[in-house]
Amino acid sequence: MAESEENSALFPIFILTLLALPLIPYTVLRLHHATTKKTKSIHCGCSVCARSGKYRKSIFKRISNFSTCSNLTLVLLWVIMAILVYYIKHISREPGASDSEIKKSYRRLSIQYHPDKNPDPEAHNYFVEFISKAYQALTDPVSRENYEKYGHPDGRQGLQVGIALPKFLLNIDGASGGLLLLGIVGVGILLPLIVAVVYLSRSSKYTGNYVMHNTLQTYVYFMKPSLAPSKVMDVFIKASEYMEIPVRRSDDEPLQKLFLAVRSELNLDLKNIKSEQAKFWKQHPVLVKTELLIHAQLARESAPLPPALESDFKRLLELAPRLLEELVKIAVMPRSPNGRGWLRPAIGVVELSQSIVQAVPLSARKVTGGSAEGIAPFLQLPHFSEATVKKIARKRVRTLQELLEMAGEERAELLTQTGGLSATEAQDVELVLETMPCVEVEITCETEGEEGIQEGDIVTMYAWVTIKRRNGLTVALPHAPFFPFSKEENFWLLLADPVANEVWMSQKLNFSDEAAALAAASTAVREAKEALGASPKEVSAAVGESIEKVKNGSRLVVGKFQAPNEGNYSLCSYCLCDAWIGCDRKTNLKLKVLKRSRAGTRGGGGGATEEAAAAAEEGGEEEEDEEEYDDDYESEYSDDDQEEDKDDKKKDDKNKKAAADKDSSNSEEGSGTDEE
Repeated sequence: MAESEENSALFPIFILTLLALPLIPYTVLRLHHATTKKTKSIHCGCSVCARSGKYRKSIFKRISNFSTCSNLTLVLLWVIMAILVYYIKHISREPGASDSEIKKSYRRLSIQYHPDKNPDPEAHNYFVEFISKAYQALTDPVSRENYEKYGHPDGRQGLQVGIALPKFLLNIDGASGGLLLLGIVGVGILLPLIVAVVYLSRSSKYTGNYVMHNTLQTYVYFMKPSLAPSKVMDVFIKASEYMEIPVRRSDDEPLQKLFLAVRSELNLDLKNIKSEQAKFWKQHPVLVKTELLIHAQLARESAPLPPALESDFKRLLELAPRLLEELVKIAVMPRSPNGRGWLRPAIGVVELSQSIVQAVPLSARKVTGGSAEGIAPFLQLPHFSEATVKKIARKRVRTLQELLEMAGEERAELLTQTGGLSATEAQDVELVLETMPCVEVEITCETEGEEGIQEGDIVTMYAWVTIKRRNGLTVALPHAPFFPFSKEENFWLLLADPVANEVWMSQKLNFSDEAAALAAASTAVREAKEALGASPKEVSAAVGESIEKVKNGSRLVVGKFQAPNEGNYSLCSYCLCDAWIGCDRKTNLKLKVLKRSRAGTRGGGGGATEEAAAAAEEGGEEEEDEEEYDDDYESEYSDDDQEEDKDDKKKDDKNKKAAADKDSSNSEEGSGTDEE
């Protein structure tokens, strides 16, 4: 009885231990991430971004950022731990009773459990084993010392095993037995099984980038090599995540109004506008809703949306970046027979990503005037409209690059006097221009350890991509006040053949993780130098140079591809940004592939080499020379061997002469017989 009470007292300690084991390391890890996490909210700071509230650090914003489900659960668990610690400390505190109080309690319990007063055998055992020994431990110094050392007044006892569970759970005779069994089965078996089933069911539907497998299958099916940028939208909206967004009857009227607002962006044939509209509305309702909401973002027409539709609108934009990223990966995915991706759809997907982030219509990218990207790069600037672009075009400023190359005072004068902007608005434009990245690419292709590139070789591409901004920063968030979520800059480096519409190599770049870039660059440079047989001093110098480049805003991209057939190739490296319009960089690269002449094959390519063919021709000539052998040829054998060969030849000549004489005599005898 007392043993069960003692074990029940240990139950809070057992629960406290179970909570503390995972909770303390997890809390330390969260605090470490919170203290070491670098600030990523480096943005332009213009008034348009300030009004958007996306980067505003108000008290409500901080509370909302803190009050996530994981943070609240963490706080609740710590509160429970604090309560358990207080409870354990309270019940384990020694009462500090006086001798008179101890004797008084002993007399009271003796009247209740003494054998002379209570004939129950269990009462007798309880009195002898616990009450008497407790009294002895509290009054006798030797017994007290034994109790403090060994937990028993009589000294060291045998090993005892107990269960730190409440008393009512250990009483398995009544209804509590079923409760204990239910707890063991539920917590020990059913709960882990349910968690595993839920996790496996969700993980089977999603990839590592939290994109559904069905979405990837749909994108692969509809991706075509000739997919025009204007048709990328039709593939993008078919994601399974978007198909799960509900379509309500209350959405009909606002969607009709939205259709009228963005109708010019839907690529409808104006000659047959009625039939085109009817065809548009006959699509699947989810596709209609998704396309209209995406165009609402592009045309900046999301303000009049009702609350329910606005929630769906934000859900669409929240999923858009990772869906577009997967769509780029599918476009550049190596395909047979030559193992290369497609350039045209990849560029179209990145352009759609830029337009969604900057809230710029796709029609604004049409070639107009002297700009290959239309007026879209200007519309991403604050306070710019189509009328502003037309005004500054009169001063022969038709591209964003021309605006960037102007002096600061000259640009301010152009924006205020010609463009019609105020001084404050011109200052906002200046802040955004200072944040825009300028991309530089240095790219080389070589075959490791060999001179020149021959067909079938494994070619290694080294590309240093450098980001420069006028404000001196390497990492910054793009100016995107109309995109309701924080969006980082991502860059795609593509080595492609634009004439053949082929992507030979592709890689995604993100400049925010400098530590990973330092490790990758130093490892790649060290391996390349060691493969060339460089000395340790040269390797160390090259690694140090690469580290300085990374710290100055550069990233090293290393890729491998197999050299094609012999010929000259005009390649281009495209460095595309998924958040800014007009910041892409295109670099031309000439690649000369020679016919294979080295012995053997490299990279599984090529057949017999020219050296092997030349050796075969020489062998054939030697065989012909052997057939035309004459006596004047000087042998490489020794003189003794030559003498032996002469003797053998003389013997052969004598034998041949004797045989000829015999044949002639026989023929004469035969002729005489015939005459007779």
